[in-house]
Amino acid sequence: MDLGPHSAFIVAAYATTAAVVVLLMLWIVADYRAQRRMLAELEQRGVTRRSAAPAPQASAALRREAT
Repeated sequence: MDLGPHSAFIVAAYATTAAVVVLLMLWIVADYRAQRRMLAELEQRGVTRRSAAPAPQASAALRREAT
């Protein structure tokens, strides 16, 4: 396949684009792992997510306060 007189530029542009996409994918994977690690450390220290169901003791205490 003949790309003409600008073949070097075309190949370099595709190679650069491919490298940037691969680097972005690697960055996403590394960030995902770091976030999971941070979440595990927080949960190990006892910090829970707001979306998690409250602990049974906490819900009983809340019911006592409400009445």
